[in-house]
Amino acid sequence: MSMGNRPGNGELAAASAPTTVQPTALPASLLPVSRRKVRIALVAGEASGDGLGAGLINALRARYPDAEFAGIGGDAMRNAGCETWFDASELALMGLAEILRHLPRLLKLRKAFRQRVLDWQPDVFIGIDAPDFNLAVEKWLKQRGIRTVHYVSPSVWAWREKRAEKIGASADLVLCLFPMEPPIYARHGIDARFVGHPMADDIPLQSDRLQARQALDIPAQAPVLAVLPGSRLGEVSRLGPPFFAAAWQLCEDRHDLHLVVPAANAKCKAMLVEQIRAAALPSARVHLLDGRAREAMTAADVVMLASGTATLETMLVKRPMVVGYRVSELTYRIVSSLGLIKVNRYALPNVLAGKDLAPELIQHDCTPDNLAGAVRDWFDDPARVAGLQDDYLRLHQQLRQDASARAADAVAGLLDAPARQAQP
Repeated sequence: MSMGNRPGNGELAAASAPTTVQPTALPASLLPVSRRKVRIALVAGEASGDGLGAGLINALRARYPDAEFAGIGGDAMRNAGCETWFDASELALMGLAEILRHLPRLLKLRKAFRQRVLDWQPDVFIGIDAPDFNLAVEKWLKQRGIRTVHYVSPSVWAWREKRAEKIGASADLVLCLFPMEPPIYARHGIDARFVGHPMADDIPLQSDRLQARQALDIPAQAPVLAVLPGSRLGEVSRLGPPFFAAAWQLCEDRHDLHLVVPAANAKCKAMLVEQIRAAALPSARVHLLDGRAREAMTAADVVMLASGTATLETMLVKRPMVVGYRVSELTYRIVSSLGLIKVNRYALPNVLAGKDLAPELIQHDCTPDNLAGAVRDWFDDPARVAGLQDDYLRLHQQLRQDASARAADAVAGLLDAPARQAQP
């Protein structure tokens, strides 16, 4: 019999063997997190966000030891192992007028950054505070299938509540530092979790004033006023002059009064030096520090400071405070004319307590005479100071929730959920 075109033995074996179809490899972002290294992109726009980011990175690394972290941050996040493509200082702006001046640069940075994040294909993107920058990035990435988290809710309790819907369109999950925030989001069907505040975890329930004074070389028995006109140049330029003019009045009243002034950075320090000199303050009783704001607050009898996160820190170290704030006149007129602010209290301790624990002197009320008078009232009324302590302690315990761990748990829950496909 002729073999003709019949296959040989090897060819026959190959032809009769079952065909094996190789599976198509899934993109890394769609693989279960247990089968690969987790990638987490983050953005923090200022020092407080940088600290929150570092705490979250450390808590997430405990759950995902091989995780990779990248994005925008500062020294704290870099030390925690985050690769920073841009530095946090590039986003640290204050007020509408300042943002408008830098808008072209910010838009260019945002466009380049969001594309780099998308190319990196993280499992989740976490925007930490900085809502003007982060919410737009989150929305763009969410539309392309990236899971998104916004850590630190914008002040929906102060501004229009309907903003919660916009935030929900950008973030799959909102992590809130304060207990009054999740119910607002719930009214709009948005997943928001109260995780507590990391600062409340870090600061002991009772702070040691004498130890702080020894560390700063301040007399143990002297009256001490901490002066904190802000952590940005814009704040210091607007608040430094009235703050130090008030401090001059108080030094005239009390010839043993010591002032402790922490500078957030070298540029702020240079401005503070000039402002202190212009105010003719007694140099022997002025302690200008490089950073160390918490020690300054702890060492003080009274704190005069800008509205912001520092008011929460002052509350947590249990010191009476006077809160002042000024923005550019353009920003103030726009906000006032449009009725954008919906609350009567601005300082966080007052908002959390639902009552006035600290005097608030805003914009045109933030004058040397008003500031000096409010500080003087605290020095002259020890019983009023003592009456603060129960409120401070209650609020401290309410915020003390092991925040970084709770935030990491919430992010882990999102990572374990099925991946979402990009929107058409």
